[in-house]
Amino acid sequence: MGFAQWLRSNSEHYLAIDAQQRVGARYGARPPEKARGAREIFWRHVFTPAYRLLPWGVRRRAIAALPGSHRRQWPVRSGRPQGPAI
Repeated sequence: MGFAQWLRSNSEHYLAIDAQQRVGARYGARPPEKARGAREIFWRHVFTPAYRLLPWGVRRRAIAALPGSHRRQWPVRSGRPQGPAI
């Protein structure tokens, strides 16, 4: 797994945990388990709050800079379509 894929995977995971915690707090659900270890503490208490403070434009540029599923492009069609559409 490359660095960009690792970063994307971890950030998605911990941002999802943060979202679950915030929605759960709003509706009285049980919160996720407390962070254990330096890795989880960093992702949940440093990265996630810092990411949420970023303006959307900065987030969008960061997402676009990293390779991932969002960068897949449709294949280019050659010429006009042939025959009826139905």
